[in-house]
Order: sequence, then structure tokens, then C-alpha cells
Amino acid sequence: MSSLRANFPQKVGSEGPPIASRGRRESYARTDESVTFEYPDESQMPHSPTIEGMRYKRTLTQFSLEKKVTVVTGGARGLGLVMSQAIITSGADLAIVDLNKDEAEYQANNLVRQFKEENPTLELPPKITAHYADVASPDSVNKALEEIIAQHGRIDNLVTSAGFTENFDAIHYPHERMQKCWAVNVDGSYLFATGVARHLIERKAPGSIVMIGSMSGAVVNVPQPQAPYNAAKAAVRHLASSFAVEWAPYDIRVNCISPGYMMTALTRKILDENPELEEKWTSLIPAGKMGAPEDLMGPVTFLLSDAAKYVTGADLRVDGGYTLT
Repeated sequence: MSSLRANFPQKVGSEGPPIASRGRRESYARTDESVTFEYPDESQMPHSPTIEGMRYKRTLTQFSLEKKVTVVTGGARGLGLVMSQAIITSGADLAIVDLNKDEAEYQANNLVRQFKEENPTLELPPKITAHYADVASPDSVNKALEEIIAQHGRIDNLVTSAGFTENFDAIHYPHERMQKCWAVNVDGSYLFATGVARHLIERKAPGSIVMIGSMSGAVVNVPQPQAPYNAAKAAVRHLASSFAVEWAPYDIRVNCISPGYMMTALTRKILDENPELEEKWTSLIPAGKMGAPEDLMGPVTFLLSDAAKYVTGADLRVDGGYTLT
């Protein structure tokens, strides 16, 4: 990869020290084109761990998702898998949608097994099914939705968690990968949201859709360059706002969750390959640490449930304060 660099003179006579002598924190506030990360092939991805603690506990009844059928795209790994756990722990049946059908089936079986172990007195475990979809393909999305409805009878809620990020400086980002980034993050969110909304409108049923954006839709991450991903997540956030207004008359709520840096298995892989990034990232987080995937369990349950029945078009940032500084 070629390097485009320019040499600028130091500022002299301006307030503060010369650029070259400023502190480390300010040096982090720039992108670094040497930081690259290409999303790995499915064969290189390990199983994502599940979280212990699917036992029922007392809480407000409004938070219950009982008798609801929820679809989670990208639900076989990472944040999607952890949010899937929150959903079944709150009483819902679940349809996991993923590009990797084998992984989706593995996790569906694993979640049922773990739920039974942690709740031995409950007679009926949640119904969890696995489904293939290329979220960027209208035909594939429609087929997956038809399959889910055939197996569950209906869809009540949706979480669009399918997405990925890569790091290339904008000038050298391979165009075909940029198109894939936008297709999965934006087209995938659009196609599943509109498909589920159509189903709900036809049933004349209320519903809740949670679209997973990112703090990157509101700020520019540093030091890793990722302009297409940032733009894609900004699009997801505004799609949620636009859908919220358009579908409000049908009692369909649409909200966005924008996570910050979360220590998923994939994030761990990135940091293992770029060890200096963790210090740079955490130095800019007021909370002083990265988030854990389970930090999204409460937010997604809240937004899907009747506890948030007057909340629509919101962007809930779960980022340890990153976007505030």
C-alpha cells in the first residue's frame, strides 16, 4: 500500500505548544493509514461464547417479551448472539438469521441446552430456530422471512445486528469491499426492517424494530481509518429515525442502539494484531474501559419491550461516554 504524506511547518506564535511537541492524547486524534484490518473469512472465526445467567429474575412486567417472536440478524456471533440471549431470557421465542447457517444452528442448539440447564423447573424452553440469509439480497431476505413465519407463525420484533467493519484509508479501500460493507450494513438493515414492517402492517399488529448502528455513525473513529463504515452506520441511524416516523401510524416503533468499543471475540482478534490500539481507544473513553457485549442486553430488551412503548426514533448510545468528548 502506497503512502500519501505531507510535511507541514510547525505553527509558531499560536496559542499552545508547537504541533510536534503536543501530548500523546492529541496525537491520537488523527487517523493512521498504516492501521488496516480486513474482515476475516467465516472459516477463520471462532465460536462466540454465550453469557451465563439465563435464569428468570423478578423485574417490571413491562420488560417481558413473553409470547413474542423476535428475529435477530447476525445472531450467531458477537453482539447479535449476546442480544439473542437477552431476548430469550426475557421470554421470547427467537429466530437467528446468519450468513453462516451451520453456526446459527450450533448456537440455537447451544442456547436451548444452556437455557434448560439454568432453568430446570421450566417445562417449555424457548423455541429457537436458525435461518440462512444473505442480508444484502432481497430474494434471500424474503425467503428467510417466509421460512421464519412458517416455523413460528408470525414475527413481532426485529433486531438488525448483521454488519461488519474494516479498516482501510479511503483512497486505497478496495471498491468491491466498500460496496460489500455498505450492502451488508445498510441494505441488510433496510431489507429486513421493511420486510418485517410489511408483515406487521398486513397483520395489523404492533411491533418493535431495533437497528444496531454504531457510535461511528456520529463521530469519526481514530486512529483507524474507516470512512465507508462510518457513513454506513450514519445511514442506519437515520434510517431508524425515518422508519420511526413513517411507521408510527401502524404502531411500529423503530429505534437505534449505537454501541461503542465492545470487547467481542473479533475485537480481541483486532487488538491482538494491533496491540497499540487498545491504549489509544481507551484513552478517549471517559469510562476508561471498553464495553462488554452483555452491556447491550438491557438496552435491547428495553427498546423491544412495552417498557419503551412511547420511545421511537431514539438513538441509544452505549459507548462509555466516547461521543461526549
